[in-house]
Amino acid sequence: MIDLEAKRITGPVIRLHPADNVVVARVEVAIGTPIPSEGVTSRAQVPAGHKIAARAIAKGEPILKYNVTIGFAAADIAPGSYVHSHNVEFRAFDRDYAHGREYVPTSLLPDAERATFQGYVRSDGQVGTRNFIGILSTVNCSATVVNQVAEHFTAERLAGYSNVDGVVALSHGLGCGMEMSGEPMQLLRRTLGGFARHPNFAGVLVIGLGCERNQLEGLMKQEGLAPHDRLHTFVMQETGGTRRTIEAAVAAVEKMLPGADEARRTAVSASHLKVGLQCGGSDGFSSITANPALGAAMDTLVRHGGTAILSETPEIYGVEHTLTRRAVSREVGEKLVERIRWWVDEYSPGRDVQINGAVSPGNQKGGLANIFEKSLGSSMKGGTTGLMEVYRYAEPVIQPGFVFMDTPGFDPCSATGQIAGGANMILFTTGRGSMFGAKPVPSIKLATNTPMFTRLEEDMDLNCGTILDGTETLPEVAERIFRLTLRVASGERSKSELLGLGTTSSCPGTSGS
Repeated sequence: MIDLEAKRITGPVIRLHPADNVVVARVEVAIGTPIPSEGVTSRAQVPAGHKIAARAIAKGEPILKYNVTIGFAAADIAPGSYVHSHNVEFRAFDRDYAHGREYVPTSLLPDAERATFQGYVRSDGQVGTRNFIGILSTVNCSATVVNQVAEHFTAERLAGYSNVDGVVALSHGLGCGMEMSGEPMQLLRRTLGGFARHPNFAGVLVIGLGCERNQLEGLMKQEGLAPHDRLHTFVMQETGGTRRTIEAAVAAVEKMLPGADEARRTAVSASHLKVGLQCGGSDGFSSITANPALGAAMDTLVRHGGTAILSETPEIYGVEHTLTRRAVSREVGEKLVERIRWWVDEYSPGRDVQINGAVSPGNQKGGLANIFEKSLGSSMKGGTTGLMEVYRYAEPVIQPGFVFMDTPGFDPCSATGQIAGGANMILFTTGRGSMFGAKPVPSIKLATNTPMFTRLEEDMDLNCGTILDGTETLPEVAERIFRLTLRVASGERSKSELLGLGTTSSCPGTSGS
């Protein structure tokens, strides 16, 4: 793998492992270009981020990147040839999960040496990075009400509450017309319960219709919630309908605002940070710059006692064995394998989804041949420390360290589950330029390459393309990511926050866990 200890990347191609039979074009490589480091000449025009055969590869031979199989040669491939989906075959192959074989306990820093940030300490001991009031709907039928309540609290109406970040609505299209029991209903309630308890909320309203299957009483009981001065509930059919419920909810928020405004940031340990890891619009550089740099930053966070949450189960398919080998126990490793098998054997058959091979057009254009190659990069966001636990969607994340949460690969849905589980930050890598925000938590966007960062600088928080440019090493970028995380957790606004992204939030659909 890339030496994390400071060799700056130079030359037209990047070799990621001595055993690899492909290299990655650092810049666009013209046909007939000599590649002295590999002793080959390019036989095609190869875009930046795409792969070139470093030697002859026989039909059926594994294609190796980071010495990990990302597919098989669909035909004999000559040295210097362009290697992509046209000549890479996607098919399942056996993997040795070797549960826990490579697990190494993390050496935690002493409390006195841990980094700190300025957070909101809540009465239950949780720590928030923002200070919102949340309006949740139990069912799609109350979505209009919760949105209108939040829309009432304009910047002008909140001008006297400088310590309140805003009033945000979280609506969804579920809650009725679905099973009254079983995993879909439990998943929905776990998600709503997680948001109701989230430390980034100074207060919460939960609003239902009254006749829905997701009854407010059942939600509160399953999630162990009870009304109090910072948690109020309304049932539209009992409150007097749409208009009267909006009026009553607005009045309830107005009563909450003075108390919410009294919250103050105080210095707390970085161990209170729970970071949801996301990637979207990935490209061939994701596994070389932003993702491993984010992983190295998360290794640092874990040493400081914090929590890194990797997710998007379909996007670790094919490389899940690299995570099970780091599992703290066989039991934890088996939990991950069980989730993979659900996606592969139960959910995906017969569906045109990426776990069956083809990735999105943007991923393809960016240099990723199939889901195995995409998963290789995606998994790197989790760093190198031990896998300490595996959670189902929206389950409360209580285990510090590097953990995994089962979610779909769809970023907004995946991040929703992480936030419901307690994530108070989202760090999001992108190569093509994903635009994303997720109230009530701040999202930091990490660009994989300089051209995209320059083009979309208004949306991107940090450029990891400097690794490709040879102006920074991976450890230097990782340190910048960690320091930026602390600053944003302390109140510095991320680009997505400055743009107002995340105002339209939604809870998950029924497919996914």
